[in-house]
Amino acid sequence: MKTVNQKAWFFVLPVLALVAFNALIPLMTVVNYSVQETFGDNLFFWQGLDWFEQLLRSDRFHAALGRQFLFTGMILAIEVPLGIAIALAMPRKGFWVPVFLVIMALPMLIPWNVIGAMWNIFTLPGIGLLGYLMNETLGIPYNMTQDPVAAWITVVVMDVWHWTSLVVLLCYAGLVSIPDAYYQAARIDGASSWKVFRYIQLPKMRTVLTIAILLRFMDSFNIYTEPFVLTGGGPGNSTTLLSIDLVKIALGQFDLGPAAAMSLIYFAITLLVSWLFYTLMTREQAK
Repeated sequence: MKTVNQKAWFFVLPVLALVAFNALIPLMTVVNYSVQETFGDNLFFWQGLDWFEQLLRSDRFHAALGRQFLFTGMILAIEVPLGIAIALAMPRKGFWVPVFLVIMALPMLIPWNVIGAMWNIFTLPGIGLLGYLMNETLGIPYNMTQDPVAAWITVVVMDVWHWTSLVVLLCYAGLVSIPDAYYQAARIDGASSWKVFRYIQLPKMRTVLTIAILLRFMDSFNIYTEPFVLTGGGPGNSTTLLSIDLVKIALGQFDLGPAAAMSLIYFAITLLVSWLFYTLMTREQAK
């Protein structure tokens, strides 16, 4: 009978201890605040589950959560197909391969707060190049600071510009791993481009697509910096996503109890939907 050497776990223990310290202790602090009320001076009063009940009945919370799901749904619906299309169009060999890879990686190298500031300057009607082009040159009324539709379009386009590259690079990695023998067999059989994509390329990309969708869901569902710097959640509350509303409650209003309860619900929703995504996609792959 073959014995398994478990000594390798000793090398993992420092990492596990670091993750536990950085994750579990802050989480326990949030749990503590979510069931208590404080008026400062380190005085706490037991609140129980009242904050959770109030949040689940709150129209403000439901509206912010709805905007968050809408934003994430739009992002996934645009970035995943667009990323696949761009990856398919990129060259597999030759001089242009590193050029395209560098170009694709450039948006992801820019810090998140800089992305928001760049697009804010770029789209402002008075000084921005896009704002001037839309209003003065094309004659299309565009003002993201006053029009909720324009603000939503701007936030979505900004995220598409910033993060489609991640989907592209992951899909491209899946494509270049496909052996040439598959394509040679397809050419011999006279398979069309659609059939090559449907039966060769897409199945080989399923693993990386699962990773891409999970990463983009988690990141877009928890996005904060870029839309906050760009619109501040406005005009009005039109782009106030759940993450922005959470920060407003915690730091703006200093309601630590409701903010802690909201963050735990937020965390639970992210975990649940990520688990559902992963379970459904891996089950499909198994079939």
